Amino acid sequence: MDVNAAVAAVAAIAGVCTGVIAMLAFRWSERDQARPTRSSMRPDINAVLPPGVDTVLSVLRSSAVVLDEGDAVVKASSAAYALGLVRGGKLAVEPMLHMARDTRRDGEIRQVELDLPRRGTGRGEALAVSARVAPLGSRLVLLLVEDLTEARRIEAVRRDFVANVSHELKTPVGALSLLSEAVMDASDDPEAVTRFAGRMQIEATRLTNLVQELIDLSRVQNDDPLEDAEPVAVDTLVAEAIDRCRHTAQSKHITMAAGGTVDLRVWGNRSQLAAALGNLVENAVNYSPARTRVGIAGRRVTGPGGDLIEIAVTDQGIGIPEKDRERIFERFYRVDPARSRATGGTGLGLAIVKHVAASHGGEVTVWSSEGQGSTFTLRLPEAAAARTTVLEPDPEPEPATTPAPEVLP
Repeated sequence: MDVNAAVAAVAAIAGVCTGVIAMLAFRWSERDQARPTRSSMRPDINAVLPPGVDTVLSVLRSSAVVLDEGDAVVKASSAAYALGLVRGGKLAVEPMLHMARDTRRDGEIRQVELDLPRRGTGRGEALAVSARVAPLGSRLVLLLVEDLTEARRIEAVRRDFVANVSHELKTPVGALSLLSEAVMDASDDPEAVTRFAGRMQIEATRLTNLVQELIDLSRVQNDDPLEDAEPVAVDTLVAEAIDRCRHTAQSKHITMAAGGTVDLRVWGNRSQLAAALGNLVENAVNYSPARTRVGIAGRRVTGPGGDLIEIAVTDQGIGIPEKDRERIFERFYRVDPARSRATGGTGLGLAIVKHVAASHGGEVTVWSSEGQGSTFTLRLPEAAAARTTVLEPDPEPEPATTPAPEVLP
């Protein structure tokens, strides 16, 4: 009897507890359904943006960001994320955020240029951008950001180029003007006239070389060398480069020797390739002490995209300081301006070599040690016809493996 009563009491208590739990769960469920979620508070993007805006933003080249009335990002292009404009669903650039708020308040279109820190570099490099903010509908604001970094770099290069050209042209032109006045004043002194006339000839030659190299640089920058490309024998290029510098080498008692693999061919414009290799050999001769040796050698190497031809020019000259090695291919840059003027250098030779190599799908590199010399290596794609003609007699000048005769006085 007592046991049955206890069982009944326990069952009653369990039933009451179950009912209470079920009621609480039902009430909790109702509260959850009534509570607004993040998705219900943020309408679908296509519903927020005016019709057609999403399509237009997707094809813009500029970085695009759309902000709502709470400064939350509704829409952002992949370029905006890449530039670091948007982070964590918020606009990360404070000046742009202030512009957006001002535009939302008064409806005026605003534009400003800013320098932003570049993401992930850890250096002081700045990203130059132009930001334009405009209202989009009644509640949204559109931000368009244009990357001006490359345009500014090109403008700086152009400005420096014009300044350098003006300076380089002014020097020999001014010298010619002064020397001509000196000749007029010394008209009754034949010896002085002869001396001044010789100086005038040197300055005129320097001016001619500068103008010619400016023309060559402009040509290699604007022309496509592969339009008139053909297989070019490396032996021929080496022979032409040696002939070009033979007189200067003889005057300094410099030995020029060619070697390496025979019957190599590269694909490209013959005149541009000859000018590039000629500049390297000429620099090697000009910057080498008397009674030293300049070597030119070619070989075939395997690259990731196919076989390459390496043409190395080695000298025993003064070498290049480490701090200058990254800049020697810049236009008008000289490691030693005084020495360059003494040798007639214009500072454009290596810039031409760099452009020729790049336009032919290759590159030029340098190894150097001060007081020991330098080695410039020109790497170019091998012509497909090179290996098919190895066994054929070459009508070009004698192979480069035969050492060139020593250049003696």
